[in-house]
Amino acid sequence: MSYENDQEMNTLKIIAETLNRSNDLEQMLQTVLEKLLELTKLETGWIFLVGDKPHYRFVADVRLPPALTWEGKKPMCTGSCSCLNRYWKGDLVDPINIIECKRLDDALQYDWGETKGITHHATVPLAAGEERFGILNVASPGKEHFTKEELTLLQSVAYQIGTAVKRTRLFHAQQKRAESFANLNEVTRLIWKASTITSLTDVVVQKSKEKFPWSNIGFYTKDGSGLQLRSSSSYLFPNPLPDHIPLEEVNEITSCFQQQKPLLTNLHSHIIEGYSSIAAPITMKDEHIGVLFAATSDPEALSESDLEVLQALTAHISLAFESIRLQEQRGEILLYEERKRLARDLHDSVNQKLFSLSLLARGAREVISKDFPSLTEPLEEMLSLSQGSLKEMRSLIWQLRPVGVEEGLVTAIHKYAEHLGLTVNFDVSDVPDFPRTIEEALWRIAQESLNNVSKHANVQFVNVTLQEDENGVTMIIRDTGKGFERLSRETGKRSLGLTSMKERAELIGGSLQVESRSGGGTRVKVILPWNKKENVHED
Repeated sequence: MSYENDQEMNTLKIIAETLNRSNDLEQMLQTVLEKLLELTKLETGWIFLVGDKPHYRFVADVRLPPALTWEGKKPMCTGSCSCLNRYWKGDLVDPINIIECKRLDDALQYDWGETKGITHHATVPLAAGEERFGILNVASPGKEHFTKEELTLLQSVAYQIGTAVKRTRLFHAQQKRAESFANLNEVTRLIWKASTITSLTDVVVQKSKEKFPWSNIGFYTKDGSGLQLRSSSSYLFPNPLPDHIPLEEVNEITSCFQQQKPLLTNLHSHIIEGYSSIAAPITMKDEHIGVLFAATSDPEALSESDLEVLQALTAHISLAFESIRLQEQRGEILLYEERKRLARDLHDSVNQKLFSLSLLARGAREVISKDFPSLTEPLEEMLSLSQGSLKEMRSLIWQLRPVGVEEGLVTAIHKYAEHLGLTVNFDVSDVPDFPRTIEEALWRIAQESLNNVSKHANVQFVNVTLQEDENGVTMIIRDTGKGFERLSRETGKRSLGLTSMKERAELIGGSLQVESRSGGGTRVKVILPWNKKENVHED
């Protein structure tokens, strides 16, 4: 008995020394399995590292019979078996003696090759404390029973292996964390070079895919009552990430946004089935901007360190987002001032000259047409052109310099509609005191919409609805004019106007939708985010 104890202690000592020689997990497991079989005089063995069902990896083997090496060890790398099923059910706590091998049974049934007399094996869970990592299987030809002493030794070895697996994984996790934060520095340096929101989202996605083990990345931003995919990259085709996700939909992206908490989901992603995912909210001050999402099919690729890196990345994104916003707002203010200057110059020069030209044309028509009837038609055309040009110039000055906004948005829209010869029916219960950026955007979009009605709709009446809710402010401009079928068939001028309206809304985090059909009128809906409780004027 003493000899057996000494032999067992010697075996454990040699196994421990073997396990401490390497931090390469698979190499370590292969070496220790070879040493274990040498010391115990067993013929064959193999090791699975096991994750959540149905994920496992065949990582080490010694002297497998031909039946199990068929087609590149395919019987060991695919399908399930009794020991794995017991492991996933939580029934495999202690070593199991005399367990028939389904893989060997299948080999006999399907004639995959010679089993060399191996029909049974012992199965031992690899664990360290409460953590479980996989399964150790050992066998010998004709051996259908393992003694209690053999199982005890195997269990002791399995604990050593489990502890080594944990140590190795911790080592690699720390190494990965250090590498990830080094890569994070490279990504953030590029982030701060972005000059627009679009370039920012593209840089984040493309560089993150290059630097981190994330096969699928999506950058979502708040858009009305949902989240819009601004940029993405995926090894899968087609891209599995949805373009738009309603906030009422339940998945890791919406949960992350609504709870404003980072999430790590192992192999149960609602977005990409069977994938692990991480998500972190992007917040600028108290404004909820969106979510950065990453996923991978490798069950061991994502960890808490990935989530930590993602959070650090979103912190930089938030600061860069705010910087770009401030630059855009500064540009808006400079553009606003330049428009006012240009409007003043046009009013003092070109507008006055067109007015004088109109008076001269009218006078010439009254004087000359009596004596020269043949000139009546050209003079009428000259008068009509000068008056039309004067009207368009005044309209342009209105667009450059929003006279009347100082008196309120509704008053400004009403006066501008009158200037265009339109009658507006307002549906407005209360007009909040908007920040300058919100009021400016609504005003400019209303101007462009009314211009389109005046020039293209062939109607005089327009309905304008202005509402405020938890999502922000919504403005709807609707007419019952002739409408249009497709934007691509419209003139370049109108398409440019619609594009400008959409870009203006998106510039401050909003959205714009245009619905129209031939003979059915046009509906323009703009939603701009605004938190009334936290309203601080920017003027």
